[in-house]
Amino acid sequence: MNAPTSNGFRCGTIAIVGRPNVGKSTLMNAMVGQKVSITSRKAQTTRHRITGIQTLDDAQYIFIDTPGFQTRHSNALNRTLNRTVTSTLGTVDVVLLLVEAGRFQPEDRQVLDLIPPSAKIVLVTNKIDRIKDKATLLPFLGEVGALRDFAEIVPLSANDPADVRRLLDTLKPYLPEGEPAYGEDEITDRSERFLAAEIVREKVFRWTGDEIPYTSTVLIDKFEQEGQLRRIFVTILVARDGHKAMVIGQKGAKLKQISTDARVDMEKLFEGPVYLEVWIKVKNNWADNEAGLRAYGYD
Repeated sequence: MNAPTSNGFRCGTIAIVGRPNVGKSTLMNAMVGQKVSITSRKAQTTRHRITGIQTLDDAQYIFIDTPGFQTRHSNALNRTLNRTVTSTLGTVDVVLLLVEAGRFQPEDRQVLDLIPPSAKIVLVTNKIDRIKDKATLLPFLGEVGALRDFAEIVPLSANDPADVRRLLDTLKPYLPEGEPAYGEDEITDRSERFLAAEIVREKVFRWTGDEIPYTSTVLIDKFEQEGQLRRIFVTILVARDGHKAMVIGQKGAKLKQISTDARVDMEKLFEGPVYLEVWIKVKNNWADNEAGLRAYGYD
């Protein structure tokens, strides 16, 4: 498949899709050059459609980080996450399918089958730095590459700046000609309020056990700005009383760690001081109530 060529400015949308935990958010943050999507080694980290923007002299890339497609559980939250993925695929200029180098699983095939036949797909095999026997990479690329008429196949490590620049160069010809949709200094279309909630949720993922993240979410109760100071009041919503105790930790140590780490990240992102208060509330079965999910910002 040949890419269009032009010397004019280009601007387009690129959806980043893949099964959970293949590095979608890490890659988008690397391409944007700043952290706009939270990361974790745990699945189901990204729950919303996140837009990250990179503007260069001759092109503006509008990346859309989608939730990992959920195949193992079918509660209301996961059904909502999957709808987010499928609704995104029909509205973008390029689909970037991210898989883990050397590991193409049935879940990867399920994501590939969701992509419309007419879509321009760039296959990215991430984490090539973890492949010990590099001789196995070429056969793997040939095997996966035969599954679809991919526009490009790009092996890389999202942690290598040279690889990230190479991917940007590869994507550019597939973007349509047009004026930039965002200002050159904008890096996301999400509000500070939204980003604050995501930062707290990331710290919950980082500092709690495997069970809690999937039954927790974060709500912003109040977000006020006085000059450079931001006052942010947050509720962590969990599904059971036992989870509340686990998030609080012994003598409040874990909650303090979550709050401190979140405040530090917010101050770095917002470039100003932050006063942060974090509370915990129990609401049974919140993740399996579709009306409640809409109220919490899942659409």
